[in-house]
Amino acid sequence: MSRNAALVLIRADASPAKGTGHIMRCLALAEALRDQGAEVAFATAEITPSLAGRLADEGFAHHSLAGDDPAELLDLARRLGASGLVVDSYWLDADWRAAVRPGFRVVLALDDLADRALSADLVWNPAPGAAGLPYGTIAPGAELLAGEPYLLLRREIRLAAAGPCLALAERVSILLTFGGSDPAGLTVPVVKRLAPLLSVGVRLDVVAGGSNPALECITAACGRFADRVRLHVDSREMGALMAAAGLAVTAGGGTVAELAALGVPSLLAVVADNQVPAADDARARGWAAVIEARGDRVAAADAIVAKALALWANLSARSELARRIAAGGIDGQGAERVAKALLKRLS
Repeated sequence: MSRNAALVLIRADASPAKGTGHIMRCLALAEALRDQGAEVAFATAEITPSLAGRLADEGFAHHSLAGDDPAELLDLARRLGASGLVVDSYWLDADWRAAVRPGFRVVLALDDLADRALSADLVWNPAPGAAGLPYGTIAPGAELLAGEPYLLLRREIRLAAAGPCLALAERVSILLTFGGSDPAGLTVPVVKRLAPLLSVGVRLDVVAGGSNPALECITAACGRFADRVRLHVDSREMGALMAAAGLAVTAGGGTVAELAALGVPSLLAVVADNQVPAADDARARGWAAVIEARGDRVAAADAIVAKALALWANLSARSELARRIAAGGIDGQGAERVAKALLKRLS
């Protein structure tokens, strides 16, 4: 790495309560920044052991913070010589953002909510309606990186999307993933209900995070159906698992964009309020079937299983979802575009 390379500090967190999506999409950006010659370091107040291990394995420096004191981050940035900052958090408020802004030449805010002042030079929101949100008010003068061209996809997803894939009719696996931490606790009840009803020869691939507080229960539930269920913990092969799936059952979040990039017909379970806009958009465009999963866990699991089985039995419906996804034209270059925009400001 060049001694003159820009150093970008990424501030994000991950926990069973907060989920892992913020770190994972920042990982996609970190890969692209490094590919374009920058150095990258992560700073977290909370992170799961599995994700800390992943950052280490990927060769990214990671610094633990005692909390959300702006002075602590600014001190770290001075010691590292960081000139750029990426902030991806629902929990760091407008006062925190204003306090850290003077310590960096360029600040990029990854945002989904448009609900606070961002104190940023660039704002990222890949949602289709992002350009209509009030960023001119909460981030005056900021460059807006809006819409699907800026979707952040990790290298493993991009490579899988570019590779060969089985015809939908030849795929025999259903992918089940409710995120790294599954805060709604749906994995176990869905596995217990869905696995016994699968036809002979159909496989259920279950993905769970290593720091999921229910991992022991998930492991036991999957073990009951070892002939048809495979459990993948902290999988580094998500691209391959997605590409092999004839149907994905997932919560909303970053996984939705990854599945869309691979053209996988999907059933989206809305488990949090902030997933509603993306889920509504996917349903309106015919990219996915959507089911309400907020509220009673048992009722949600029953509904998810019933809809998943109906979709699996209807190849033409799944083929139509895949066709509409392909027509959407996600090109997988979003991380490269975001990294380029940030580094241009730092050059």
